[in-house]
Amino acid sequence: MELMLAILGGLIVAATPLVFAATGELVVEKSGVLNLGVEGMMVIGAIAGLAIKVITGSYVLGFLASIVAGALMAGLFGVLTQVMLSNQVATGLALTLFGLGVSALVGQSFSGKTAGAFPKMPGSGVDVIAMVAVASVFAVQWWLMKTRSGMILRAVGENHDAAHAVGYKVVRVRMLALLFGGAMAGLGGAYLSLVQTPFWAERMTAGRGWIALALVVFAAWRPLWVLVGALLFGGISIVQLHAQGFGLKVDAQLLSMLPYLATIAVLVLISRESARFRLRAPQSLGKTFYASN
Repeated sequence: MELMLAILGGLIVAATPLVFAATGELVVEKSGVLNLGVEGMMVIGAIAGLAIKVITGSYVLGFLASIVAGALMAGLFGVLTQVMLSNQVATGLALTLFGLGVSALVGQSFSGKTAGAFPKMPGSGVDVIAMVAVASVFAVQWWLMKTRSGMILRAVGENHDAAHAVGYKVVRVRMLALLFGGAMAGLGGAYLSLVQTPFWAERMTAGRGWIALALVVFAAWRPLWVLVGALLFGGISIVQLHAQGFGLKVDAQLLSMLPYLATIAVLVLISRESARFRLRAPQSLGKTFYASN
């Protein structure tokens, strides 16, 4: 029983960075914007959170710093794509490269420093930040489906020209969605450096931003399915960690490949069912909005 509880707790911990990042990106894509810079925002959030925690000793300030850092990265992306009308795909890729480079530079001063053990909730082995991640999925689901502002965001994502014609501020809606997505990605990165592996290592996000992007499509832009997908990917990570403990004689390098092989499998599945996924995708996703239209 103790082993099962430990595995369950590890599953939730492994899924939490993906839940934060994928939920934020889902809101961004629901507004019609495709931001491929999730990996860069996560790694910036990771170093910002750890740096502030080491300097101030405060977890609260560390997580707040990661939120601000992720939002600033997303704001930069928003200015470039929504105001200056740069290509969203190219700008997102550049954002990831920028985030990886800046985090590596700043992280040199914090190499080998640890944030310490983050406190767990009594009797559960799970921390409060993981519970916040789960709650955020249900909150986003409710907001998108039950509130006027959520309806406006979905309308902008489905047809930005029609939304503009009836008076909705398309650029403003998308900028706010981007800031939220960046904040969530930064928070996911901080969870890695402050809770899951409480120290700094260069490129410690290890492709989780790309997995989060795949999760949004896997979930067909439905928040609750993002949680399901994140738990599945978290389970794969737990298998990677515990397989040899159960006596399975599998090469460690092969086990470390499992999350990424699963991502490829998901993308292949999506490509085979492309028509069905296109029906669920926001119709203005990735398209540039010209206010003069």
